[in-house]
Amino acid sequence: MLTSTVCAAVSAAGLGIALLTAYRKRFRSAARIAAWSLIPVGLVMTGIVDWVTDLVFKPTVWAGFGVLALSALLFMITRAADRRTGGTRKQRREAAAGERGAAVAPAASAPSLGPARTADRPKSRGTRGSGGGEEDFSDIEAILKKHGI
Repeated sequence: MLTSTVCAAVSAAGLGIALLTAYRKRFRSAARIAAWSLIPVGLVMTGIVDWVTDLVFKPTVWAGFGVLALSALLFMITRAADRRTGGTRKQRREAAAGERGAAVAPAASAPSLGPARTADRPKSRGTRGSGGGEEDFSDIEAILKKHGI
Protein backbone atom coordinates (compact mmCIF):
# COMPACT_ATOMS: atom_id res chain seq x y z
CA MET A 1 0.00 0.00 0.00
CA LEU A 2 2.81 2.39 0.85
CA THR A 3 4.63 1.58 -2.37
CA SER A 4 1.49 2.34 -4.38
CA THR A 5 1.23 5.76 -2.70
CA VAL A 6 4.89 6.53 -3.35
CA CYS A 7 4.59 5.52 -7.01
CA ALA A 8 1.46 7.67 -7.42
CA ALA A 9 3.26 10.66 -5.86
CA VAL A 10 6.28 10.20 -8.14
CA SER A 11 4.01 10.03 -11.16
CA ALA A 12 2.09 13.14 -10.11
CA ALA A 13 5.33 15.07 -9.63
CA GLY A 14 6.57 13.93 -13.03
CA LEU A 15 3.34 14.97 -14.72
CA GLY A 16 3.60 18.37 -13.03
CA ILE A 17 7.11 18.83 -14.41
CA ALA A 18 5.84 17.74 -17.83
CA LEU A 19 3.13 20.42 -17.68
CA LEU A 20 5.69 23.10 -16.80
CA THR A 21 7.89 21.96 -19.67
CA ALA A 22 4.94 22.07 -22.09
CA TYR A 23 4.08 25.58 -20.85
CA ARG A 24 7.59 26.64 -21.93
CA LYS A 25 6.82 25.41 -25.48
CA ARG A 26 9.12 22.37 -25.30
CA PHE A 27 6.53 19.79 -26.26
CA ARG A 28 8.84 16.91 -27.20
CA SER A 29 10.63 17.11 -23.88
CA ALA A 30 7.29 17.39 -22.07
CA ALA A 31 5.99 14.28 -23.81
CA ARG A 32 9.16 12.37 -22.88
CA ILE A 33 8.89 13.44 -19.24
CA ALA A 34 5.21 12.47 -19.15
CA ALA A 35 6.06 9.05 -20.57
CA TRP A 36 8.69 8.46 -17.89
CA SER A 37 6.39 9.69 -15.13
CA LEU A 38 3.58 7.30 -16.11
CA ILE A 39 5.80 4.21 -15.68
CA PRO A 40 5.46 3.96 -11.84
CA VAL A 41 1.66 4.09 -12.00
CA GLY A 42 1.65 1.46 -14.75
CA LEU A 43 3.87 -0.80 -12.65
CA VAL A 44 1.56 -0.48 -9.66
CA MET A 45 -1.49 -1.23 -11.77
CA THR A 46 0.06 -4.40 -13.25
CA GLY A 47 1.11 -5.71 -9.83
CA ILE A 48 4.83 -5.73 -10.57
CA VAL A 49 5.55 -3.38 -7.68
CA ASP A 50 3.92 -5.75 -5.18
CA TRP A 51 5.92 -8.64 -6.63
CA VAL A 52 9.19 -6.67 -6.35
CA THR A 53 8.48 -5.60 -2.77
CA ASP A 54 7.72 -9.22 -1.83
CA LEU A 55 10.97 -10.20 -3.51
CA VAL A 56 13.05 -7.58 -1.73
CA PHE A 57 11.61 -7.79 1.76
CA LYS A 58 11.34 -11.57 2.23
CA PRO A 59 14.29 -13.22 4.01
CA THR A 60 13.72 -16.54 2.24
CA VAL A 61 14.31 -14.85 -1.12
CA TRP A 62 17.64 -13.50 0.10
CA ALA A 63 18.55 -16.92 1.47
CA GLY A 64 17.80 -18.35 -1.98
CA PHE A 65 20.13 -15.81 -3.57
CA GLY A 66 22.78 -16.81 -1.04
CA VAL A 67 22.38 -20.49 -1.97
CA LEU A 68 22.68 -19.64 -5.66
CA ALA A 69 25.81 -17.59 -4.98
CA LEU A 70 27.31 -20.49 -3.00
CA SER A 71 26.55 -22.87 -5.87
CA ALA A 72 28.25 -20.55 -8.38
CA LEU A 73 31.27 -20.22 -6.08
CA LEU A 74 31.58 -24.01 -5.80
CA PHE A 75 31.42 -24.35 -9.59
CA MET A 76 34.24 -21.83 -9.99
CA ILE A 77 36.41 -23.46 -7.33
CA THR A 78 36.05 -26.94 -8.80
CA ARG A 79 36.75 -25.67 -12.28
CA ALA A 80 39.91 -23.90 -11.12
CA ALA A 81 41.04 -27.05 -9.31
CA ASP A 82 40.47 -29.13 -12.46
CA ARG A 83 42.58 -26.73 -14.47
CA ARG A 84 45.47 -26.92 -12.03
CA THR A 85 45.55 -30.67 -11.60
CA GLY A 86 44.13 -32.12 -14.78
CA GLY A 87 45.51 -29.85 -17.46
CA THR A 88 43.50 -28.69 -20.41
CA ARG A 89 40.65 -30.60 -22.00
CA LYS A 90 42.84 -31.46 -24.96
CA GLN A 91 45.50 -33.01 -22.72
CA ARG A 92 42.90 -35.02 -20.83
CA ARG A 93 41.40 -36.29 -24.09
CA GLU A 94 44.82 -37.28 -25.42
CA ALA A 95 45.61 -39.10 -22.18
CA ALA A 96 42.29 -40.94 -22.31
CA ALA A 97 42.89 -41.87 -25.96
CA GLY A 98 46.36 -43.13 -25.05
CA GLU A 99 44.93 -45.33 -22.31
CA ARG A 100 42.35 -46.77 -24.70
CA GLY A 101 45.02 -47.33 -27.35
CA ALA A 102 47.22 -49.25 -24.89
CA ALA A 103 44.44 -51.74 -24.29
CA VAL A 104 44.28 -52.70 -27.97
CA ALA A 105 46.77 -55.28 -29.27
CA PRO A 106 49.60 -53.70 -31.33
CA ALA A 107 48.89 -55.90 -34.36
CA ALA A 108 45.28 -54.85 -34.40
CA SER A 109 46.09 -51.14 -34.19
CA ALA A 110 48.62 -51.19 -37.06
CA PRO A 111 47.18 -50.07 -40.39
CA SER A 112 46.68 -52.70 -43.00
CA LEU A 113 49.26 -52.41 -45.77
CA GLY A 114 48.05 -55.30 -47.85
CA PRO A 115 49.48 -58.82 -47.94
CA ALA A 116 52.56 -59.39 -45.79
CA ARG A 117 55.92 -59.64 -47.54
CA THR A 118 57.84 -62.78 -47.07
CA ALA A 119 61.56 -63.37 -47.30
CA ASP A 120 61.26 -65.54 -50.42
CA ARG A 121 59.45 -62.78 -52.40
CA PRO A 122 61.74 -59.86 -53.30
CA LYS A 123 60.66 -56.23 -53.08
CA SER A 124 59.95 -54.54 -56.37
CA ARG A 125 61.70 -51.20 -56.68
CA GLY A 126 60.13 -49.93 -59.86
CA THR A 127 56.68 -49.09 -58.53
CA ARG A 128 55.99 -46.06 -56.43
CA GLY A 129 53.48 -47.67 -54.09
CA SER A 130 55.71 -50.46 -52.88
CA GLY A 131 59.19 -48.95 -52.55
CA GLY A 132 58.74 -45.19 -52.75
CA GLY A 133 58.17 -44.35 -49.10
CA GLU A 134 61.10 -41.99 -49.05
CA GLU A 135 59.86 -40.24 -52.17
CA ASP A 136 56.55 -39.51 -50.46
CA PHE A 137 58.33 -37.92 -47.53
CA SER A 138 60.58 -35.88 -49.78
CA ASP A 139 57.52 -34.50 -51.56
CA ILE A 140 55.99 -33.56 -48.23
CA GLU A 141 59.23 -31.94 -47.08
CA ALA A 142 59.40 -29.93 -50.29
CA ILE A 143 55.86 -28.69 -49.82
CA LEU A 144 56.54 -27.72 -46.21
CA LYS A 145 59.75 -25.89 -47.16
CA LYS A 146 57.88 -24.07 -49.90
CA HIS A 147 55.38 -22.75 -47.37
CA GLY A 148 58.09 -21.92 -44.84
CA ILE A 149 57.12 -24.52 -42.29
